[in-house]
Amino acid sequence: MSKKFAKHTYFQNRELSWLAFNGRVLEEARDLDNPLLERVNFLGITQSNVDEFFMVRVAALSRLIAVDLESKDAAGLTPTEQLAQINVVEHEMVERRYSTYNRSLIPQLEKHEIYLLKPNQLNEEQYEFIERYFNDELYPVLTPMADDSSRPFPFISNNSLNLAIRLFDPTKKEELFATIRVPEVFSRLVKLPLAENSFILLEDIIKEFIVRLFTGFEVCETATYRVIRDMYLDVAEKDTSDLLLAVKEQLKEREHGDVVRLEFENSISKALRKRLIKALEVKDQAIYTINGPLDLTFLKKLPRLIEGHEDLKYPKFKGYRPHKLTGSYNIFDVIKKQDLLLQHPYDSFGIVVDFIKQAALDPDVLAIKMTLYRVSGNSPIIKYLGLAAQKGKQVTVLVEVKARFDEQNNVRWAKELENMGCHVIYGLVGLKTHSKVALVIRHEEDGIRRYLHLGTGNYNDVTANFYTDMGLLTCQKDMGVDATNVFNMLSGYARPPYFYQLHISPNHIRKFIYRKIDEEIAIAKQGRFALIKMKMNSLSDPKVIEKLYEASAAGVKIQLIIRGICCLKTELPEVSENIEVHSIVGRFLEHSRIYYFYNDGIQDVYLSSADMMTRNLNRRVELMFPILQSDLKEETIQIFEKMWSDNVKARILHGNKFERIDRRGLSLHNCQEEFIEQALKKQKKQQAQLKKANQKSEVFIPLTQNADSPFEATQMEEKDND
Repeated sequence: MSKKFAKHTYFQNRELSWLAFNGRVLEEARDLDNPLLERVNFLGITQSNVDEFFMVRVAALSRLIAVDLESKDAAGLTPTEQLAQINVVEHEMVERRYSTYNRSLIPQLEKHEIYLLKPNQLNEEQYEFIERYFNDELYPVLTPMADDSSRPFPFISNNSLNLAIRLFDPTKKEELFATIRVPEVFSRLVKLPLAENSFILLEDIIKEFIVRLFTGFEVCETATYRVIRDMYLDVAEKDTSDLLLAVKEQLKEREHGDVVRLEFENSISKALRKRLIKALEVKDQAIYTINGPLDLTFLKKLPRLIEGHEDLKYPKFKGYRPHKLTGSYNIFDVIKKQDLLLQHPYDSFGIVVDFIKQAALDPDVLAIKMTLYRVSGNSPIIKYLGLAAQKGKQVTVLVEVKARFDEQNNVRWAKELENMGCHVIYGLVGLKTHSKVALVIRHEEDGIRRYLHLGTGNYNDVTANFYTDMGLLTCQKDMGVDATNVFNMLSGYARPPYFYQLHISPNHIRKFIYRKIDEEIAIAKQGRFALIKMKMNSLSDPKVIEKLYEASAAGVKIQLIIRGICCLKTELPEVSENIEVHSIVGRFLEHSRIYYFYNDGIQDVYLSSADMMTRNLNRRVELMFPILQSDLKEETIQIFEKMWSDNVKARILHGNKFERIDRRGLSLHNCQEEFIEQALKKQKKQQAQLKKANQKSEVFIPLTQNADSPFEATQMEEKDND
């Protein structure tokens, strides 16, 4: 590949691009057109996003700096330079987050009689309530930890909320220090009596009565602080024969990672500040002074606790479910007739769950093979896999126990599946298995038939309600053979020489993408129309970006929809003038991956679990699969086009900065809302047709099959308890 397009100035730093994405999420918290409680939720999301970013990405940079590795990234920045710029940008973002909280959201909530109060704002009955709450509930649990010559500064765990206390001993006439961890077993938001929607933060209750924990001493000062630690999971798989045990051990060690960020409230004294910095060994650039309550992730829970005010939230929505895909019908008979394309959450994820459920119950199903990367805490899919095993079917499940921050959950599910009789595997050495595939082998009159679900997202019935993903249900023979070979490779020692329809990483998706881009370049150089469309979460692989630059320079038109990281720059003369990049941040998290190549009018369309990131292409097991059925291919193209026409939640990349679209004189298009409207129209049309059919027939046809609750008959309806 030519180095012509590899100049540092052609690339945006990955970490700074991610921070810009989190800034777009913050814009949603500031957008007055969004419902108020959704804006509150968006602000909470920005906090949890950046916390994970520091635990992983900033921690990784800190590790590189610690071993004096100063190699440059594609944008020409060393780890030290990246870390310095990250902290500069994040300090500015902290100011914006808390300005949004203090000046916009809190005043707007109060206009709707929703209050987050301090102890001095409570009436007499409310104050008595928090005093009783402290004495009866909190006091027995709290454990003050002294820091003196005989008792060293205690370990402060990652992401915990703590109180630093400066004390005075009147007997010895000396100043002392202690710290208390705010217990996580209690809700941080405490609902107050005598008010419908009034709350107080747990740490404010503890602060108010903290003197009761230090009888005989004077409490001079109390300040809240929080640390973020290096939470990277590094399992040397080649050195262990038991990956599950290795992950468990690493989870324990991870809790003691180095501090990469220290936050404390802005009222803290110099003396207390200095003591914390010294004890926690934090560099100046990693210290954040906060103008408000630390850790705004509590805002994600606030909307669920508020009574009434449904008008301040997005209207409730349930995905569409065709009647032929309810439990009343055999899903395998439907798939046998035609492939089915699903777009979640507009199409119910209950269809996918029911695919596994029917496979578990169907006496003709011989085996189920499935990959699991992330699942919910009470997954119905896990239950049905276990049920299938108990019914004598051969069930093989690849559980990726290295799925970031889901490791503990996945270790638990792996053991549970084994206990239920499933054969559990953990993938290939050194690679994460990120592909999403479920294979059902069924015995039918004409022999064995393979049924497949291939998806762009996780088998998580909870996140499927607010992540946009796409999936394909098919029994296409070549894909079924390919999927069988994938599982043989994952569970055994197979090296399939050829795949008919599926493309697999590591490495092969990269080669395939290069080939398809080269085909468009060749077409463009012959003077014919050439077009590439891609939708993904992130674009950061330098070689893929260079290939897109090469295509753009050759005259290929390129349309990219990228939610998060984008290291490509637009509007570079003779480099990226034919590339346009959009980013959609809205009600649902855009998670689907679509790859389209015009191919002289043939129009090849693929879906994938993979983003164009180095880790996805080189270090993960990923799948890319074609949409072959002509009507579904056209439907996928139309889905992309509807997203591309969004001018409400989309931003356009100019150089290395995303900016909102100038909508003057344009009709408004919010693609997510339009997809919802389309789904609701299909639901209403179906209900009308079923009602008419009922009136004409003596046979009862259920009208109210719940799109998101297909398990009523087995009393296994999933609840969102997060």
